Amino acid sequence: MTQPSTIQTTVQDVISALKDKPGALLPILHGIQDALGYIPSDSVPSIAQALNLSRAEVHGVMSFYHYFRSTPPGQHIVQVCRAESCQAMGSEALEQHVKTRLGIDYHETSADGKFTLEPVYCLGNCACSPAITINNDVYGRVTSAEFTNLIDGLEKSL
Repeated sequence: MTQPSTIQTTVQDVISALKDKPGALLPILHGIQDALGYIPSDSVPSIAQALNLSRAEVHGVMSFYHYFRSTPPGQHIVQVCRAESCQAMGSEALEQHVKTRLGIDYHETSADGKFTLEPVYCLGNCACSPAITINNDVYGRVTSAEFTNLIDGLEKSL
């Protein structure tokens, strides 16, 4: 687990490196999440101050974009595509299976900290719908059985 002082240092380093860019808020949020896996809520005041924004403005952007998370993710991030092509090819049934198999809903992390489930609105893999990602690896034409096999394999490797 990352120590609080290391987290604060990382946040400050990202802010310092990006605060003078035009439209710096999104690059800073991405930079922090890329470095830490999430954007700590106690970093919002520092971001706001550096960019001369209110805390509400920073929080509003973070909550508007589903990509940003304010809590640490699980060891494995599972994303299910919810775009039209995937829905037309059965992603709604797959989505229900994924939620049941992992025991969580979107934007949640399993109690054991192994999995975080997130919706995504296009993976650019429409020809191979329904699509998911696990840890940024894209899988196409995913069935419930294939998903179970992928998760079982990950659990065995933990």
